[in-house]
Amino acid sequence: MKGSIFAFLGGAFITIQGVANTRISQSIGTWQAATLTQLTGFLAALLILLFVRDGKWEGFKQVNPLYLTSGALAAVIIFSNVLAIQQVGVTITIAVVLIAQLSITFVIDSYGWFGVKRQKMRVPHFFGVAMMIIGIVILSI
Repeated sequence: MKGSIFAFLGGAFITIQGVANTRISQSIGTWQAATLTQLTGFLAALLILLFVRDGKWEGFKQVNPLYLTSGALAAVIIFSNVLAIQQVGVTITIAVVLIAQLSITFVIDSYGWFGVKRQKMRVPHFFGVAMMIIGIVILSI
């Protein structure tokens, strides 16, 4: 239950952040908005880290260097979401983002990439994504 609450909050904040970034980008530019968002996110995380102190820095050397670059993906995420929201609106953007996330997770789960346990995708999984795609088509009309 706790995980579902955090997932809901994460989804809600991603949407709010996308709208806020779009408004910021209209005043200062898309990459500037992405930079500002990354900077404020870094500062917020650093501040929380200073108070929570729940991790171990000793394990840092054991992290695959490829994974250490994952924060850079946020710049592309922010840029893409801002442009998408400007062009197709918030609802369609978030719906397409969700389909993209599910599609990529199917591939990751199917092949066991990034060390995750392999999962077999069955017909109901694909049916669910197909229904989401149909929903986007209906929303777009």
